[in-house]
Amino acid sequence: MESIWKQTYEIASRPSLCGDIRTEAVVIGAGMTGILTAWQLQREGIRTVVLEADRIASGQTGHTTAKITAQHGDILADFVREKGFKTAAKYVRANLAAVKEYERIISGEGISCDFEKTDSYVYGQEEERMKEEAKVSRQLGAPAFFVKDISFPVSHKSAVRFSDQAQFHPLKFADALARSLTIYEKSPVKEVEDHKVITPGGSVAAKHIIFAAHFPFVNFPGMYFARMHQERSYVLAISGAGTIDGMYIGTGKKSYSFRQYGKWILFGGEAHRTGENAEGGKYEKLKRAAEQFFPGCRVEAAWSAQDCMTADKIPFVGTYASSKPGWYVASGFQKWGMTSSMAAAMILRDQICERPNPYADAFAPARFSVGEIGPVGKDTGTAVKQLVSPIFRGGIRCSHLGCRLVWNPDEQTWDCPCHGSRFDRQGRKKEGPAQKGICCKDAQ
Repeated sequence: MESIWKQTYEIASRPSLCGDIRTEAVVIGAGMTGILTAWQLQREGIRTVVLEADRIASGQTGHTTAKITAQHGDILADFVREKGFKTAAKYVRANLAAVKEYERIISGEGISCDFEKTDSYVYGQEEERMKEEAKVSRQLGAPAFFVKDISFPVSHKSAVRFSDQAQFHPLKFADALARSLTIYEKSPVKEVEDHKVITPGGSVAAKHIIFAAHFPFVNFPGMYFARMHQERSYVLAISGAGTIDGMYIGTGKKSYSFRQYGKWILFGGEAHRTGENAEGGKYEKLKRAAEQFFPGCRVEAAWSAQDCMTADKIPFVGTYASSKPGWYVASGFQKWGMTSSMAAAMILRDQICERPNPYADAFAPARFSVGEIGPVGKDTGTAVKQLVSPIFRGGIRCSHLGCRLVWNPDEQTWDCPCHGSRFDRQGRKKEGPAQKGICCKDAQ
């Protein structure tokens, strides 16, 4: 299922890596995070190479709804209670800086990517919660306002508006930056040895190695597989539904996301943990909801995305592990990959250039808080349950750490509920952290 971005724009292909080369920095992954990080490093005079397993922006970047916003749901009041005001302020201000950096780059480089300044909204049924969220957001430095009404026919009692946010076409933007970078496609990284990255066609030796391929695939050190899970969500591009002003997302489990792109409204929802959609029907449910909001609308594209979820809702950006100097990671962006990828690129740029970044410690992978114990324990419990179940119940197992896979009828894939790896009907890998397919006759 192709996203509206892939239907409306194509990025030219690049050659694969052939031979052994040496550079200053190598980025694993040519999605938005990898491209932004490489571009920032190149601007600092650091020679950088990007390795991509498939095609440029073929992963989550090509499946986003492409909202550039520091408003990541109604989370900030909770952040202050759980993480403290200083950490919450760093999180907000890093993302506000990311919004401005997009505008600066697009303007400065003259990039045509359908960039549009607009407001973002979180709507919900709990008015007092919305009031508190707006108040705390302003205290943290965000351009936040409490509003009673939004110009959209969805059930709500109030909302929080962030002014001066933005939206764009992610592939047009990524392609514009990629043209100045050295990128090798169809060059999956099979192994990382200290300061060398190895692919089927050759290797890259570098002082700095940046893991920007959505989910870190090196299990030890770091143990990111035990610190995150993945979730899927679904999007429709619908026409004949009029136009809306702004970007919207609701609170709660049964909430929806909306934004305009050209003649289409991008309508998203029906999120679930990867590997927990055995019954299917997510696209049909979303289509029925769209018809209720926009009678007579037409579905012109449908696709899904996958997001890495951390226990405390803050991405992991910084040193991969204390035992691996020169390794860096950017992952766990929740459902806000566009803004988070820019924030990550700016933090990694500063760390590699050995200069202070005012927000880096809030995103540091080495962080730990008492508040993380519960969510991490829940994720670990899910993994243990799935790891044990094949022993007693049989079933197809993931090539990553052996969890039992679940058939996803909507996507026609085998999905891992532990860490989010996915495989097609023939057992070929579609999503990591697994590094190889499943060789099993039962997968046919």
